Amino acid sequence: MQNLITFPGLGLELNIDRVAFSLFGKDIYWYGIIIAVGFLLAVFYCMKRLPETGLKSDDLIDMLLFAVPACLIGGRAYYVAFMYDQLYYYDHAAMFRIWDGGMAIYGAIIAGVITVVIFAHVKRIRMGAILDLACLGLLIGQAVGRWGNFVNQEAYGSAAENFLRMGIYVNGVLTEVHPTFLYESLWNIVGFVLLHFYFKKRRYSGEVFLLYVAWYGIGRGIIEGLRTDSLYFFGTALRISQFVGFFSAVIAVGIIIYLYLFRERDPETLTNPYLPKRVKKKKGEDEEEAEMLEEDEEEENVTVISGIDFGTADEEADDADHVADDNGGSDDADNAADNSKDN
Repeated sequence: MQNLITFPGLGLELNIDRVAFSLFGKDIYWYGIIIAVGFLLAVFYCMKRLPETGLKSDDLIDMLLFAVPACLIGGRAYYVAFMYDQLYYYDHAAMFRIWDGGMAIYGAIIAGVITVVIFAHVKRIRMGAILDLACLGLLIGQAVGRWGNFVNQEAYGSAAENFLRMGIYVNGVLTEVHPTFLYESLWNIVGFVLLHFYFKKRRYSGEVFLLYVAWYGIGRGIIEGLRTDSLYFFGTALRISQFVGFFSAVIAVGIIIYLYLFRERDPETLTNPYLPKRVKKKKGEDEEEAEMLEEDEEEENVTVISGIDFGTADEEADDADHVADDNGGSDDADNAADNSKDN
């Protein structure tokens, strides 16, 4: 199915088919391909930037194995939760058709951060070190991924008259609207460029991630106000992504100001992201140490009491008995000799 999309101000007119091609009778959608391309570009960039952080490539790959599924589940669950009554109440199976669109980036970010926190705790890695690198890859993925919304003709805004306006069919009528997917993609590209060059100048671990949260939150909050397909907070007029965007930006800016005022630059944490390993004693070592302590206690309690060495006293008593026996034997011999003389 082809969809006509125009950009009158740019003199462009495109016929977009959501299906890229079919493989073994299964349609492969542009949406999925674009998301995959964005992910691969993000991973490639992070691997290239990895040596600057001191992180090991194996740890990054291991983290992705957990974070990617978590982000997909979180992004989809977030969207479904706020669109359940409108789209999925009568069609539960549609919740699993992610190729039809419907992913909430904030749900993916929240799930991803939770995964990183757990992974960093287990691996003894500074959480900020991973987040600083991951957020740059995330900006790449977001900038590219928004074009999946373009193909699906979603994430667009209200009526517009500027030179970037986009013409699409809404309810069968060609309507010129704000291409909010394009605004956000461009915003993410600018943010990526700025943070890419600032990365080497960061003062502490986690600073780049905080700057990302602030930058993206401000942009998303503004752009979300133009959209007509926003997620609302359970029947209210509150745009949930707009609220989360502005709120997270305020929190991030507050933390950044606090750290700039009260925290000095620590180069070691920027080049050594690994925390000291926890030292655990083996069971055998614990038992051996306990036995040694018991022996020491027995020697202290039995051998010396009030300055008297009972072990030494017993040995002297035994020696005295042996001496007495020897003396007794010699006296008997002398008595026998005297008797023989008398006889």
